[in-house]
Amino acid sequence: MARNQYFVVLHDGQWKISFNQKHFGPFNTQADAIRAAVDAAHSAGRNGKDAQVLVQGRDNRFRTEWTYGNDPYPPPG
Repeated sequence: MARNQYFVVLHDGQWKISFNQKHFGPFNTQADAIRAAVDAAHSAGRNGKDAQVLVQGRDNRFRTEWTYGNDPYPPPG
C-alpha cells in the first residue's frame, strides 16, 4: 500500500504542508504546521491509509515526526 506522506517545509519563508505535490498553508509556526499535518495524517490513517508526517530540517533533510499507528494522537505538547 502506498503511504500518504505529509511534508512540513519552509517554502518562501513560510511554513507549509506539502502533500501530493501541492502546498497547504501558510502556518504561523513550524509547530502549527506539524499539528495540521498530524491531524491530516491521522484522518487518512483512520480511513485505512498508511500515513506519516515528515519535517524538513535546517540541513534540508527530512526526519519522521509522526506515523499513524506508531505514535500517540494527539501528539504530546
